[in-house]
Formats: sequence, C-alpha cells, structure tokens
Amino acid sequence: MVAASFRVAQDDQDRNHVQLFGQWSLRAPLNDFAKLRKSLQPFFLDNFTKWDLLELEQLDAAGAATLLSGWGNKLNNNVSLKPEHAELFNTLIGLTKQPNKKTTRDWLSPLSSLGEGVLYLIHHFTEFSRLLASLLLEIAYLFRRPQDFPWREFSANVYKSGVNALPVTALLGFMIGIVMGYLMSKQLHAFGADVYIVNILGLSIIRELGPVLMAVLVAGRSGSAMTAQIGVMRVTDEIDALTTMGISRTLRIVLPKVLGLTFVSPLLVLWTSSWALVGGACASNLELGISFRFFFEYLPLVVQPINLTLSLIKGLIFGFVVALVACHFGLRIKPNTESLSNSTTSSVVTAISGVILVNAWFAILTRGIGV
Repeated sequence: MVAASFRVAQDDQDRNHVQLFGQWSLRAPLNDFAKLRKSLQPFFLDNFTKWDLLELEQLDAAGAATLLSGWGNKLNNNVSLKPEHAELFNTLIGLTKQPNKKTTRDWLSPLSSLGEGVLYLIHHFTEFSRLLASLLLEIAYLFRRPQDFPWREFSANVYKSGVNALPVTALLGFMIGIVMGYLMSKQLHAFGADVYIVNILGLSIIRELGPVLMAVLVAGRSGSAMTAQIGVMRVTDEIDALTTMGISRTLRIVLPKVLGLTFVSPLLVLWTSSWALVGGACASNLELGISFRFFFEYLPLVVQPINLTLSLIKGLIFGFVVALVACHFGLRIKPNTESLSNSTTSSVVTAISGVILVNAWFAILTRGIGV
C-alpha cells in the first residue's frame, strides 16, 4: 500500500500548489495523520494555496477529517477533487456543522402550547363523556335484560377492590387517627378543652378524612390495577377479539369494574373511618385520659347522623369517579409498554385530582348541613 504523501509546487504567481498522492486512509499502516497535518499546517494557513486531490488513490473519513480540520471545516473553490471525494467531504461537514445559536424567538409559542393543551383536554373530555354515555346505555339495557348482568365479573371486582383492600385501609386509617388524635390533644389540652377532641375527630374523620383517604388509597391501588389490566388486554388484542365476537367491551369490562368499585366504596368508607376513630380514641386515651367508652358514647351526641350519610354518598361518588377514570385511561392505552406506564400514572393522578375537586364541590353544596 502506498502511504499518504504530498508535493508542493509554485505557479507563476508564486502561489503554493499542494498535490496529494497515495492512500489517505487508515488502511495504510504507515499513515500518521497527526504528522501529516503538522507538515501541512503552513499551507492550511495560506488562503491562496491550491489543493489538488485528483491523484489520490483512496480517501476515507480519517483522511478527509484531517484535511477538513485544516480548511476550517469548509470546502473552498481552491480545492480540486473527485465527485466521490466531494460527497464524503460534504457528509463530514454536515455531521460536524454547529447548530445556529441565534434562533428567532417565537412569540406565539406560549399561545400555541396553550391551544394544544386545551385541545388535549377537550379530546379527553369528549372520550370520557362518550364512555359515560356508553355505560349508561348498557345499564339501561340491563334493566330490560337483567339475565345478561355479568355477575361473575362484578363479584370478582368487588373482591379485588373491596376485600383485598381491607388490610391496607385499616392500617392507614388507624395510623392517621393516631396522628390526628395526638396532635389535636396537645393543642386542646393547652386550652383545657380536652373533651372537644371527640367533636373534632368525629366530624373531620367521618365527614371528610374517611371518604378522601379511602378514595386516594383506592385510586392508587384498585384504579391503577384496573388501568393496567385493561391496558394489557389492549396490548394483547383481547378487547379487539371481544369486538370481533360481537361482545360489548363496555358490558363485560367497564361496567363490572365501575359498578363493583361504586358498590364497595361506601363500605370501605365505613371501614376506614371506623379504624381512624379507633386510632383517635387510642391517642385520646393515652394523651388526655379519655376512656374508650366515653369517646364512643359521646361521639353520636356531638356528630349528627347526617354526616355519616354524607360520608357514604361521597364514597359512592368517589368510587364511581375513580373506576370510570381508570377505565377511560385503560381503553386509551396503545399497544406498547411506554403507553401502558404513562396511562397508568395519568389514571392515578387524574383520579385523585378528580376526587379532590368533587370533594370541594360537595363541601360547598353541603356547607350548612350537619355542622
């Protein structure tokens, strides 16, 4: 193999004329491009030097990069080369070209982003409304043909969303009750109002904390499981198979999950609130010396029964919202794992946000009841 070399001549105007020979390639073991670049450095600095690459036997990216670095990463008119070599140089120039840092600021970009966000929300709201309408139509259909009700799927969702959630809701409810009772007992004892801890714990837990805590736990546990389950069915084309067989996906998938969680949520509210009250009673007994008998006998006297009714209605609404949001995002999952994870996360966040908004709206409507 002929190693890379060059020859320098001068024309009539005393301008340097550099002619390259051999193989400017890494295949030639004798090539030392660092040394070649150092030897050609005086000619690189001369803008009037002419370069002749027509006699080159071979040129690869390494040799071309050596020449381009000396030419300032550009080809001038004083370079003569073959068409295939010109293509190689243009490719390297495109790869090493620095992006233009002076970009024109788009003043409409915030407005465009806002518009995209609004359209995205409208699309979600439309699909959510369509799913709700489809669910109501299936419920109306079951009133005419109750024998088609999916009892097996319904009972399975009641077991998964309700029975399996009893340990975690009891534990967290009990711990929250202890924390609230401990903190409130310190403040009330400072003012000599120990007995009012029953009023505060009873009203806050039964009316607000119990339903909201249950909804958050159910959204993170059962809601995410519903979204992931429907998403896997989308990935494995099981939902498309149901459509092909003429089976309503709303009747067999969405309706049992929504009705199952809606049915079991008020029971979970009672369960969670009971354990939270037990925790609060334990903290009151340890910190203030209030007996368990006095706590639970005095509780119905200071907390009106209507608060328990409102709590159960909240649980019913929260369960419906969580299940419907979970099914909505599950049905929108695309057949890939990234969409599955993103939709599951969006389902939990949206469900919890929806529960908080519904709870705020419910609190405004019932602000004069039971207080």
